Amino acid sequence: PGFYSKHWIYSLVCLAAMTFLLLPGVCVPAEPSAPLSEPSSEDTLLLVWFHKGGKPPDCWHSFGISGCTITGDRRLYSRAHAVLIAHRDVINSGDWSLPQESRPPGQKWIWFNMNHPANSLRLWEYEGLYNLTLTYREDSDIALPVGYVIPNAFLDDFPMASFAYRLDTSSTSSPRPGFVSWVVSHWGENLERVSLYKHLKEYIQIDVFGGVGTPIPPGKENVVELIRQYRFYLAFENSQYTDYITEKLWNAVQGGAIPVVLGPSRKNYERFLPPEAFIHVDDFPTVWDLARYLLVVKDSPSLIELHLSWRRDYSMYRPYKWREFHCTACRVVRERKGRTDVVQHLAAWFYS
Repeated sequence: PGFYSKHWIYSLVCLAAMTFLLLPGVCVPAEPSAPLSEPSSEDTLLLVWFHKGGKPPDCWHSFGISGCTITGDRRLYSRAHAVLIAHRDVINSGDWSLPQESRPPGQKWIWFNMNHPANSLRLWEYEGLYNLTLTYREDSDIALPVGYVIPNAFLDDFPMASFAYRLDTSSTSSPRPGFVSWVVSHWGENLERVSLYKHLKEYIQIDVFGGVGTPIPPGKENVVELIRQYRFYLAFENSQYTDYITEKLWNAVQGGAIPVVLGPSRKNYERFLPPEAFIHVDDFPTVWDLARYLLVVKDSPSLIELHLSWRRDYSMYRPYKWREFHCTACRVVRERKGRTDVVQHLAAWFYS
């Protein structure tokens, strides 16, 4: 009875979260299990082909995922149930860097890519090669965004609750010395976000930091601390593609600023956040209308409350990037044991 109650409760967590936001890769019950030590014959073995060094994660101790072992040792290729292959590393290293041995029966190859389509080259060369996809896109076989929010009412049933960030509600009433900030390192005159910034700064003051502005120490924590001093943050993506929403948005959320977003559609963002939690540039017919609205909100306690009051009911979780990605991929492989699909039309899908 206890086991089924855990499944039932966690299904409710997922159902509630999915009413307006996306929680891919998380809505699975954490099964009771003994901690992993040495890999056993019953474990699912995931080989990370381009392992960057460091100790592979213990999926049970770190993420509550049982029966999974992660390795970067290519000598275990013939034993691996799945091989995770990062597209960027294949492009940078050449096709010869792919496994050259015959693929063992039933072994799954996972196409791993967190870059947007414009930075994902030569996809057509790998048609029919992979069995699963792991990307930020919702329609991937294994979908993993870089952040999401969780209703506090269900936080106790979230496996990674101790690592979730309780959103600060003082930002709704506390004054902030800064108006609008933007941290940017990749500057290109042809980028839509650069053009939008140039027009927007004609009407309002924007403080720019990073590689093309006032330097700040590297690291997410320093960016978040900077954002805490501002009422608005420009979460402008460098490219606009389906589901391509990066750490820029989640830095703003964690820092308690109101995100002004440029990226995919408003509807796309609303799969991750309540509709009032951000200001989308597409909501305004002109840049002047956007600037005027920011000026109005800045001096309106009721509008600030409108855009920030949702924080009282949510916490934020930011996955532990590669370690959690690897363990989640292994879990999906384990769930699909005995089933082998082939990814068809990789380029047409990802470029769409």
